[in-house]
Amino acid sequence: MTRVTRAGRITFASLAVPNYRRYFVGQSISLIGTWMQMTAQSWLVLTLTHSSTALGLVVALQTLPVLLLAPYGGVIADRVDKRRLMVALQSAMGLQALVLGALTVTGAVQVWQIGALAALLGLNNAFENPARQSFMLELVGPEHLRNAVSLNSVLVNVARATGPAAAGILIATVGDGICFLANAASFVAVVASLVTMNRRELHPTTPTPRARGQLREGLRYVRRARELAVPLLMMAAVGCLTYEFQVSLPVMASRALHVGATGYGFMTAAMGVGAVVGGLLVAARGRTGPGPLVVAAAGFGVAMTLATLAPDLALELVALGLAGGASIAFMSTGNSTLQLTADPSMRGRVMSLWFVAFQGSTPIGGPIVGAVIALAGARAGLGLGAATCLVVALAGVLTLGGPRDFLGPRARSGSARSGSARSGSALSGSAAARVGAPRVSAPGVSVSPDATRGAGRPPGLRSDLPGASADRARVRAPRAAGWRRMPAGASAATRPGFRAPLAPLGSASRSHRADLPTSAFAAQFPGARARPRSASPSAP
Repeated sequence: MTRVTRAGRITFASLAVPNYRRYFVGQSISLIGTWMQMTAQSWLVLTLTHSSTALGLVVALQTLPVLLLAPYGGVIADRVDKRRLMVALQSAMGLQALVLGALTVTGAVQVWQIGALAALLGLNNAFENPARQSFMLELVGPEHLRNAVSLNSVLVNVARATGPAAAGILIATVGDGICFLANAASFVAVVASLVTMNRRELHPTTPTPRARGQLREGLRYVRRARELAVPLLMMAAVGCLTYEFQVSLPVMASRALHVGATGYGFMTAAMGVGAVVGGLLVAARGRTGPGPLVVAAAGFGVAMTLATLAPDLALELVALGLAGGASIAFMSTGNSTLQLTADPSMRGRVMSLWFVAFQGSTPIGGPIVGAVIALAGARAGLGLGAATCLVVALAGVLTLGGPRDFLGPRARSGSARSGSARSGSALSGSAAARVGAPRVSAPGVSVSPDATRGAGRPPGLRSDLPGASADRARVRAPRAAGWRRMPAGASAATRPGFRAPLAPLGSASRSHRADLPTSAFAAQFPGARARPRSASPSAP
């Protein structure tokens, strides 16, 4: 296998999943249509009203439902089958585009109708996006999640470049109504991809039963979990004050660099190219966890600082390319970290808050950035975004502190390491222990699945051997990555303690511990890596 082929397989690892490959193709067609409609809708409003205020009002009508209703959309996503919900909502979005296209082509369209249809689209997005975000883990599994999220980000940026260009050609040749009709047709592709999926290859989450107070329950769950609350607050700040490029870049191009509309086009393109390259790099080599998220925020802040201080267009394009790549790294890392950390029954509600933090903050952040530019100058908008990223990165270090929390686990695109351990010792006994069986016995020891119950935790381990405190060792169940093997020739019987080779836990966030007699489990679990008891009672 050549190096290029190997790199391609790593970068596009999630496309090896047939269901995701089908979804990826359908979504690529639909996203191009979506950007065509966004461009044509703005142009149509300006053509009818010649007012930027009216355009801003239509945009607010489309984004306000996300800010207000997306958290409840997450509740609905946790209650129902996400794939079926997406089929229904994507079909409704296609109907909305079809109605707008028919009104425009016939010449009957009015501004209030565009505003009403934009509000309906925003209402649909408030419920569809949380379901789509949380469905990704069910589609590809945890081992490909980070890769799939990064490829989706690449797809969005490619569609952002091609969709408006195609819309401009259609508006100039056949009219803006055809853009809406083309978008309506594009939804057929994504709906067909969802309907034709092989449901046996999905990883569905059991729907949460309907109950009162589930929205408040989700908010309390996030507030209690630092590893969820901190990334959400980081994205809320960055999404509100840094991602307002539609406000800051035009002013930077016209008043600071004096490059006009042509230069603004190059600046937007530079960010798009950087986002695509950055997304591919994250898909191939990215990590998940609080540490990589903090690093991505810091890198985003540095790139934004360079963009703020760039004296000419050439350096500005380089800086914006770096900022585009860093922005995708920050988004993809935060998204995959939240999905892998959140409890399956809460994932829809957690991802709805992520969507609110990222897109629902636009009605708040846009006016703030505009006011800062009016008071402090053309470069102040990008400078505010840079300062926000750096402050957020510092806050992440302080609140997620500790080496183990800061160094997030590398996201693997392949399968986890095998859990079978081999040893060169001459120990006798059973060849392997199967955790999860009704009961596994060793001399003086029993393993019972009834001893401990908990989501993602292994069956409880207890010792029935009294008076064996001098010969006990603390055993910690390994995480999803598997466990380490002993070197050949080493003997577990010669160690004062050892790590039992339990089956990997796909969803465990904490390890279950128990005290076990070393000699008994050394025979029961041959080849397990020895791990001495720590002198500190609080050590893991």
